[in-house]
Amino acid sequence: MADLFDKIAKNMGPIGEHHKASHGYFTFPKLEGEIDTYMGFRGKKMLNWSLNNYLGLANHPEVRKADADAAKEFGLALPMGARMMSGNSDHHEAFEKELSDFESKEATFLLNFGYQGVLSAIDALVDRRDVIVYDAESHACIIDGVRLHQGKRFVYSHNDMQSLEKQLQRATKLVEETGGAILVITEGVFGMRGDVGALDKIVALKKRYQFRLMVDDAHGFGTMGKTGAGTGEHFGVQDGIDIYFATFAKSMAGIGAFISSKKEIITFLQYNMRSQIFAKSLPMPLVVGMRKRLELIKRMPELKDNLWKNVHALQAGLRENGLEIGPTQSPVTPVYLSGSIPEATHMVYDLRENYNIFCSMVTYPVIPKGMIILRLIPTALHTLDDVAKTLSAFKAVAVKLKSGEYAKHDKIVEGVAQ
Repeated sequence: MADLFDKIAKNMGPIGEHHKASHGYFTFPKLEGEIDTYMGFRGKKMLNWSLNNYLGLANHPEVRKADADAAKEFGLALPMGARMMSGNSDHHEAFEKELSDFESKEATFLLNFGYQGVLSAIDALVDRRDVIVYDAESHACIIDGVRLHQGKRFVYSHNDMQSLEKQLQRATKLVEETGGAILVITEGVFGMRGDVGALDKIVALKKRYQFRLMVDDAHGFGTMGKTGAGTGEHFGVQDGIDIYFATFAKSMAGIGAFISSKKEIITFLQYNMRSQIFAKSLPMPLVVGMRKRLELIKRMPELKDNLWKNVHALQAGLRENGLEIGPTQSPVTPVYLSGSIPEATHMVYDLRENYNIFCSMVTYPVIPKGMIILRLIPTALHTLDDVAKTLSAFKAVAVKLKSGEYAKHDKIVEGVAQ
């Protein structure tokens, strides 16, 4: 018989196996100072492309004041208890109404967290008779929600409508036998690749198949569409999205999430989502602070305009310099390179120590072996000078990678772990 702790110690997982060499530098790094485009990292000031602060609201003076005033007035404990029992408030309900209006939906339910919210919503919406059909490149929260499903689930190739139709045909045949229903799940903006879900084409399939559509628009809320209402607005198919989900962690630079739909569906979720029934209500300062952020998104369209100015400059510049960024149609900007994990660490170390640029590195097992993604997140606060500096640095390290300079090392960068 094995001891559980001994078993874990022998296999820390594909990322965890590198923790002794990477902790504090490549994993769990500590950025210092005010949230901004330039932040401290180990005593150096670095140009930062790794913050989910699309609209630059994290340190906006009106946001900081609203957060501080709310914390002073209410403290961090109010309201006590779960929403259903003792944790409801006028602020919670007013914010839900404001989000419903912004998303052109009948009703909205505030959620404590994005990952937990998606997972729990899926669990509540379907039963063993129903079939889930979902995109192959869905976020981990969707995958884990699908795993909870006790009925059948079919996956379709990423954004492939022929594959989706094939799975819808299989699902239709099955639910005709079980008496169940079909839920299709996709993302508005795929957070790793930056491409958008084919929402217009999926909604069009409703003319031939009976299903409901759930969209996780974590990266689209605030960034996509004329008003920032998301990827459904971008495609002009918001009415065709039956269940709209988004998080406050990206454009709003906060904590929490929401789900919007028809009134009876939201009522059902309020009384059946286990993650909310058995969890303390979202604290008042967060709710008040998020209301201020939504107000600014509606009142200051220049925030989104500035974001997209930087997005277009960065992405066009990367392409012009021969760097591969794939099919992104959103602010998410992945730079695709080829190399091993040791090469990736030496390249990122070079970017940070010699070019003072901080960005996230993605390697196996998140993506296939031999591939490296340097993931850039432009914000409204970046400048064209920041873009020019970054383009110069990326061009230089790409040349070094291709020439084999980073391949001289067969181990990940050592001596940087804390």
